[in-house]
Amino acid sequence: MPQKKYKPFTPSRRHMTGSTFEEVTKTEPEKALLRPLTQSGGRNNRGRMTVRFRGGGHKRRYRLVDFRRDKDNIPAIVKSIEYDPNRSARIALLAYADGEKRYILAPDGLAVGMQVISGEDVDIRVGNALPLKNIPTGTIVHNIEMKPKKGGQVAKGAGTHAQLMAKEGKYVHLRMPSGEVRLFHPECRATIGQLGNADHENISIGKAGRKRWLGRRPHNRGVSMNPIDHPMGGGEGKASGGHPQSPWGQPAKGYKTRKVHKGSDKFIVKRRGKK
Repeated sequence: MPQKKYKPFTPSRRHMTGSTFEEVTKTEPEKALLRPLTQSGGRNNRGRMTVRFRGGGHKRRYRLVDFRRDKDNIPAIVKSIEYDPNRSARIALLAYADGEKRYILAPDGLAVGMQVISGEDVDIRVGNALPLKNIPTGTIVHNIEMKPKKGGQVAKGAGTHAQLMAKEGKYVHLRMPSGEVRLFHPECRATIGQLGNADHENISIGKAGRKRWLGRRPHNRGVSMNPIDHPMGGGEGKASGGHPQSPWGQPAKGYKTRKVHKGSDKFIVKRRGKK
């Protein structure tokens, strides 16, 4: 998907890039599949700030996306490809033969008028969803379940995909977008193809105001704060801040926060390498 550049009539505009939205065919979402979405500003249910530098941004409505793909053996026609403000990937509106409409994540190559279907033994075509046990080795997939019938949890961002590497014993080997090789239950479902909008990672925001539109407030460094606000704050002149750590004293830059004996370790065949 190509990107567009802007005329540099201001310094911030010079390096700004954006999406051309060529693949988007409909500007208004399906009303029946919309839900209100309240902004939290980084606060939890107790009103405490648990995520810093969040707040503001444009008002959004949530699109109900079908991550389960459990409407089996009923063909659906792609009615439109739409923009979703809540995710980096595009979404596709499906109209099923029984009249129901659902949104799904739009893979690369899916176009208006194409037919998709989900089930146990459906064709290996872009947009179709089926269990991993029935997918050939080497196939590119996305929206993968980690537990059967739970709904897709892996490879849901723009341009991401996983590859089915092998089938050994009672598990299926999948190479994750990070390079990690992981075991999955063969009954877990996945959708064929790579997700579209792969150029999303190459977009240059260009100016601070555009980050504010997305709900991201300015990120302030710890060394620029006062000692009461951050362990790395204070000092005469420009101080290094001492040991890198979070505002609550947790070490940064190399400190491992993952549990040593995590239950899912047994499903990791090969850990992700350095990029």
